[in-house]
Amino acid sequence: MIAPNGKGPSPITEGPHCQARVDPLAALRAPDEPPWDVYLTGTVFLDIIFTGLDSAPVRGTESWARGMGSSPGGVANMATALARLGLRTSLAATFGDDHYGEYCWDALEQGEGIDLSPSRTVPGWHSPVTVSMAYEGERTMVSHGHEPPPEEPAPECPPRARAAVASLTPGRRAPWIAQAAAHGTRVFGDVGWDDTGAWDLAGLADLEHCEAFLPNAEEAMRYTGTDCPRAAAHALTEHVPLAVVTLGAEGAYAVDRRTGESAEVPAIDVEAMDPTGAGDVFVAGFVTGTLAGWPLADRLAFAGLTAALSVQEFGGSLSAPGWSEIAAWWRRVQSVEGQDPAALRRYAFLERLIPEEAARPWPLRRAVPTIGFRPA
Repeated sequence: MIAPNGKGPSPITEGPHCQARVDPLAALRAPDEPPWDVYLTGTVFLDIIFTGLDSAPVRGTESWARGMGSSPGGVANMATALARLGLRTSLAATFGDDHYGEYCWDALEQGEGIDLSPSRTVPGWHSPVTVSMAYEGERTMVSHGHEPPPEEPAPECPPRARAAVASLTPGRRAPWIAQAAAHGTRVFGDVGWDDTGAWDLAGLADLEHCEAFLPNAEEAMRYTGTDCPRAAAHALTEHVPLAVVTLGAEGAYAVDRRTGESAEVPAIDVEAMDPTGAGDVFVAGFVTGTLAGWPLADRLAFAGLTAALSVQEFGGSLSAPGWSEIAAWWRRVQSVEGQDPAALRRYAFLERLIPEEAARPWPLRRAVPTIGFRPA
């Protein structure tokens, strides 16, 4: 098989738990390259996910869920998704010294091969927890946690990396973002809901250091004062070179100011079990394609595919697909009778990315009802 840029094969290596891993950047690697493909920092939660609810919980009643899983959450969603796509991922996070913290650390470092050398464990600090209830294709979350004590001394400039994913906070700068960008790291920014209600792009001061900005449609329209997500994407390119707006069931739309190119890819219709972490998986897929130098439409299609595969599992971080599942989907979808030829052509780029060996299954960790069981 030929790598995306036509230079050679995408090799398969052995990762944690003997999982074969495709390296999408193999043909681009050089001796003087940064040690990490992507750097992240943020809060790791212990996620407890309930699925199979018929409706939202009703006040004063008890609801029973048909499924339950536990997994690392928060920034772990993004880190795991990146690592499972073969990117060398480094994470700076704070972990509690309780069983939840130990479980999350082991799941990320040993289970997913994520570098945790910039991370730390804080004695006496308990792990943040999120309970997520999935129903009707949506989810409701309740979280609890406390800010960890400040680190002394202050952390140094983040490690050299090809890219970083940053969650932008209205009204507040994160100094590491400017530091990373100054050292050549390509910063991809996402954002959460603006609880202040200001929706002022000037308040996202670190956007000036970003190569790409990836809000959802509602966020994009509110920040730009437009009533169309596609118009919002074009407006955002006045502030950042590349704008990617997710459109929910309609897919995603992107505009690249540097090339004048735009692209739109429809969503893949799947039955969603749990949408927790799907947005993070989308960003991870888009970052992977961008670093590998794929065309804009291919990056959007790949990001949407990885997100669609993730919602068919539950558990946030541990629902993220690996190359085995991507390969299995591509082989399976080609065998479906009556498949739209145009839709198949949209994903034909996968053929040159997936070596035959990647089609064999390997054991990805999934969310489990409880933690602490010892291997048999």
